[in-house]
Amino acid sequence: MQRFLIIILVLLFAVPSISVAAEKSFVSIGTGGVTGVYYPAGAAICRLLNRTRNNHGVRCVAESTSGSVSNLKALAAGRLELGIVQSDAQYHAYHGSNQFSAEGPNKRLRSIFSLHSEPFTVVARADSGIKKFKDLHGQRVNIGNPGSGQRATMDVVMAALGWQKKDFSSVSELESTGQSKALCENQFDAMVFTVGHPSSSIEEATSSCDSVLASVVCPEIAELIAANPYYVSATIPGGMYRGTDIDIDTFGVNATVVTSAEVDEDVVYQLVKVVFENFFKFKKQHPAFSSLEKAAMIVDGLSAPLHPGAIRYYKEVGLL
Repeated sequence: MQRFLIIILVLLFAVPSISVAAEKSFVSIGTGGVTGVYYPAGAAICRLLNRTRNNHGVRCVAESTSGSVSNLKALAAGRLELGIVQSDAQYHAYHGSNQFSAEGPNKRLRSIFSLHSEPFTVVARADSGIKKFKDLHGQRVNIGNPGSGQRATMDVVMAALGWQKKDFSSVSELESTGQSKALCENQFDAMVFTVGHPSSSIEEATSSCDSVLASVVCPEIAELIAANPYYVSATIPGGMYRGTDIDIDTFGVNATVVTSAEVDEDVVYQLVKVVFENFFKFKKQHPAFSSLEKAAMIVDGLSAPLHPGAIRYYKEVGLL
């Protein structure tokens, strides 16, 4: 009888502690539109974390959001624990410049790792006659929704060329999830997108109607790349999308995973560990991840300091 009571007491006290350990942390990762690469990237990270939750107690959910700028503002306000953002947006948030000048520098922003490269991409209706970026002048253009990385990059490009909204015959601000359908419905002549390739959104546009990718090369873009360390030259291979058989020269950024200094060190450590220890599985989650290399991921496009949890793992495995 005494032995039976001891067993009951052990179970009563042990079960709650196990439950608490299993749910010790809940994190949300802000991504982007569901047709881009950010959402599947965030979902892939969360799947890996959730499959091993019994080992570390971290539960993760990927949220579809307006994109980089809104993710960074939500991180600063404590509404998100993690976010996937463009490298240029990360730079401006950390330094309080450009679209973050009103908020000022967010010195609590921390990097975790970078992901795929994201070329700035122009998709135009074939009947529009648009072959290069400057052909957008006077045309109907979707410049992206406020709060998205594509819109932030478009604003920078427009400023480099000295353009304003009035330089287009009409301006749309659709989110990435609806822009391809609208292009094929002739609501505008061209759309811009900062995205990893291949992109399902661009595949939708190029397969649903006659459309082409346009070159973004010009002297103003070359100056933009030279003046900003978070921009790099980029090429979209010919034949990737229907209607465009030649390589398309442009520029781009890196997608990066960021967090806040307030997020627990062990949470970030477990996130990095589960991605890097299941690296080949992670790379298969999207074609844009196929060229990822661990050594490059801990430096490329990272303006904010690495989070202590990330540093801890990178030092353990000899990457730092």
